Amino acid sequence: MIDRSHLVVVPDADALAERVARHTLDTAREAIARHGRFDVALAGGSTPKAAYALLAAAPLRDEIDWTRARFFFGDERCVPPDDDESNYKMARLALLEPLGVADDAVFRMHGEDEPRAAAAAYAGVLRATLDRDDAGIPVFDLVMLGMGPDGHTASLFPGTDPLDDDAALVKAPFVAKFGTHRLTLTPATINAAREVAIATAGATKTDALAAVMNGAYEPATYPVQIVRPRDGRLWWLVDEIAAKNVRPA
Repeated sequence: MIDRSHLVVVPDADALAERVARHTLDTAREAIARHGRFDVALAGGSTPKAAYALLAAAPLRDEIDWTRARFFFGDERCVPPDDDESNYKMARLALLEPLGVADDAVFRMHGEDEPRAAAAAYAGVLRATLDRDDAGIPVFDLVMLGMGPDGHTASLFPGTDPLDDDAALVKAPFVAKFGTHRLTLTPATINAAREVAIATAGATKTDALAAVMNGAYEPATYPVQIVRPRDGRLWWLVDEIAAKNVRPA
């Protein structure tokens, strides 16, 4: 059964972007109060992009001290950082540059490098930079995720076991539908986070969200189901259209 204790349904995509932005600020305040900084793994996609634009503009940008934030990425396409497909480029233009974030506070995945080497290098960055839990796994304050129409999250796609290479922390799966590799955090890393927020919206997500929430646990079919933080909180932030076929718990 999917944990719905933190399921939030809002009217539309604009309200969802606002909710994601507010949730990010709330989590950042908690993290800064806890250990003096905010370590966040950013997501790609239209909802995060809209939320980043809100965070980077007044009045939200003035609600926390952004010099205490460090920015990482949950997944990346295997492209250079100036490519229009790059999650890093989107975040840089929508959030990081407008906030004036220092280069040494941004830890991007090197999508232009050989995929397996890039994944291993990023796992090393996480081990060297973040706090770790009792199992030695790096711990984010917040991992931001989305969900695709096929039930994928980060770059964990249907058709393979999302737990393959889980201990690697970051992996480079070959995604057959796109004919290319991707870089992604593994479930072990995602589920070590203190907070995970999955945001999804729109009619193309309605069937998948209903299957994920109402159906059997089949993470090879719906990889987003593998997201189950061990000691943290899982938030589902969705709009009414995406949630319209979700049955009450």
